[in-house]
Amino acid sequence: MRVAIYYNNSDVRIEERDIPEIGPGEILVKAKACGICGSDVMEWYRIKKAPLILGHEMTGVVEKVGEGVTNFKEGDRVFVSHHVPCMDCKYCKDENETVCDSLRTTNFAPGGFSEYVKVPEINVKHGTFLLPTEISFEEGTLIEPLACVLRGQRKANLKSGNSVLVIGSGVAGMLHVQMAKANGARKIVATDRNDYKLGLVQKFGADEAKNASEELTEKFDRVIICAAALPAIEQGFKSVDKGGNVLLFAPTKPEVNVSLPVWDLWKDCVTVTTSYAGAPRDIKEAIELIRTKKVNASDMITHKLPLEKAQEGFNLAAGSGESVKVVLEI
Repeated sequence: MRVAIYYNNSDVRIEERDIPEIGPGEILVKAKACGICGSDVMEWYRIKKAPLILGHEMTGVVEKVGEGVTNFKEGDRVFVSHHVPCMDCKYCKDENETVCDSLRTTNFAPGGFSEYVKVPEINVKHGTFLLPTEISFEEGTLIEPLACVLRGQRKANLKSGNSVLVIGSGVAGMLHVQMAKANGARKIVATDRNDYKLGLVQKFGADEAKNASEELTEKFDRVIICAAALPAIEQGFKSVDKGGNVLLFAPTKPEVNVSLPVWDLWKDCVTVTTSYAGAPRDIKEAIELIRTKKVNASDMITHKLPLEKAQEGFNLAAGSGESVKVVLEI
């Protein structure tokens, strides 16, 4: 089978690998589409494990089922989650599934940028979902990022009537805008340094789109930081209103430390929270939102490329040009 091997952002090669063999409790999925995530092009994060086969925003069709699998059959359209919680540890029982040790270590093999994927038993049990016919394979690649956004907004306690600032208008930022709108935000302002994205984010519900170089003087009930640059983080803390909430959604490099205005946060009763990944309940909700068109996934996909053009896809996703969601069709 064909796979796209990642060596670095500028070196993604199409190579041949054997189709994985499955065992009891496992399924083999013929991949149909896989999105290129912003984390896939975080070179500082990925290159230390290269070469590897990336891709975790995957949809496909069940090709083969292993002994004992009863909830899926050959021909089923599915979305497959790469990281899954055990649903039994203290973290999972406390609804902190995304810090579960199982979620941090599970994965399917070899990766979504390949023609076939072996889904381990635990992923079959907790991370494989039927893909409704109303959702195309390409639209389904937005399920995982939307699940992450849903979890983030729940942790940020975003409510109807809130004013919301979204810093960074990439895929995550645009999904945050859509969900803030759907959740009844009274005003949504989005920022970015890319004029193309600033124009597009208003289509998804932002009331105002501002260049990140502009100074913001307005205060917001909820500030969602989808950019890892220090100026973006600093702007976020300056922009939160009293009693508000700052969500740190994008990761910095591990060695980066940020100075917090502790006095201001304390006296103004500001909550600072973080969010990582999505859990099965978030995925189920994301599927339903895309199925019912309450979230517009289709118009976020700006580029569809065959697997053979994976390098072009990485160039688009890593660049700052006119692209939002880049999907490889397999």
